[in-house]
Amino acid sequence: MNIKNICCIGAGYVGGPTMAVIAQKCPHIKVTVVDINDARIAAWNNDDLNKLPVFEPGLDAIVKQARGRNLFFSTNVDKAIDEAEMIFISVNTPTKTYGKGKGMAADLKYIELCARQIAKVSKTNKIVVEKSTLPVRTASAIKSILDNTGNDVQFQILSNPEFLAEGTAVSDLLKPDRVLIGGDTTPEGTKAVNALVGIYANWVPKDRILTTNVWSSELSKLTANAFLAQRVSSINAMSEICEKTGADVNEVAKAIGMDSRIGSKFLKASVGFGGSCFQKDILNLVYIAKSYGLDEVANYWEQVIIMNNHQKQRFSDNIVRTLYNTVSGKKIAFLGWAFKKDTNDTRESAAINVADNLLNEQANISVYDPKVIEERIYSDLDYLNTRSSEENKALLKVESNPYKTCDKAHAIAVLTEWDEFANYDWQKIYNKMQKPAFVFDGRGILDQNLLEDIGFVYYKIGKGVE
Repeated sequence: MNIKNICCIGAGYVGGPTMAVIAQKCPHIKVTVVDINDARIAAWNNDDLNKLPVFEPGLDAIVKQARGRNLFFSTNVDKAIDEAEMIFISVNTPTKTYGKGKGMAADLKYIELCARQIAKVSKTNKIVVEKSTLPVRTASAIKSILDNTGNDVQFQILSNPEFLAEGTAVSDLLKPDRVLIGGDTTPEGTKAVNALVGIYANWVPKDRILTTNVWSSELSKLTANAFLAQRVSSINAMSEICEKTGADVNEVAKAIGMDSRIGSKFLKASVGFGGSCFQKDILNLVYIAKSYGLDEVANYWEQVIIMNNHQKQRFSDNIVRTLYNTVSGKKIAFLGWAFKKDTNDTRESAAINVADNLLNEQANISVYDPKVIEERIYSDLDYLNTRSSEENKALLKVESNPYKTCDKAHAIAVLTEWDEFANYDWQKIYNKMQKPAFVFDGRGILDQNLLEDIGFVYYKIGKGVE
């Protein structure tokens, strides 16, 4: 099957970069990314590439090369669906906040809305590709909607989960560890799988393109994120033991990471993991296990989330305890709000919960992040519904200058591992802080000896007192 037109529904962190790379590598295919959010589409079409709605190193150059040639961003969803032979669904699948499965199950209302719109508009046969992270057997629900509400059109459903790490999404797309494609084992299903294989084969070696049945593909995504998150929570659990015993978690991580059976990746202790996938996917996995009566399995994976929440809570508790058991009226400077460096994504960021905990103690927080805008920070806090929006704005201020952020602060909390933080003039920062001046390095990126020589009281996750 020769694909000439692709439509992607959803212009977010996955849909935008993925389609940009496909368009760059497949100039013979027209790629249209659609979204009902007018402001988001306008941002993707902005002449100023620094204002793209998604920040990823290298993404601006790819968009510049392909946009207007064969890459288009539009709000005309129906037209893009009608013209496409292949449709990617890349909309949000948040954790449910209501009804059965509240707090654990994935909310599939946006997926269903996409399926119904595809069914209503389509007049020719389509390949529909699940790009969003979905629970096992979602494809059967999508197919049921398409087959029963369509216009006598034949649909093939494929699962093509993303394995992108924010901050390295472009390199992950250009040189992926693997591309996973799941489809039916029928002749029609195999034909559809081969069509998608043919697209990726324009730049991905064939031995890195794996094909499975749909269910294995869907479950593989959840399992990968669960395993990665489990490693983070495991090393964070050890970081607390290190602090009590005088060990250094970085030395422990290096020692065990050199074991070829374990490997060194995802063994960086921190204030906790965040992002759009880890927590959501593990809770989804917990819900699936519980729905099958696998309580022990569910309890095991739920502990990963419990450990992650504990790490964030103990970080904020340590700030309060170290500052003489009160932060009321004290200024705490936050360096970083994004859940990790090289992205403007704040979903499930540890900074949100740490800030909320400290605001409960009546702290005054000042925040600087090089890529996260002020509106996003306040929106993250308001979403928790802990206090009114007015109270959040009264207690927390967002600054565009890191030195102003730290001016007259009692303590600094490093919540994101942006490279620039390590290169600041820390003597200048120290001179303008309240004394004693505290630094709580939640990412372990600063030079402890340098800061202590200047006069800071320095705390790092996972480093015990010798």
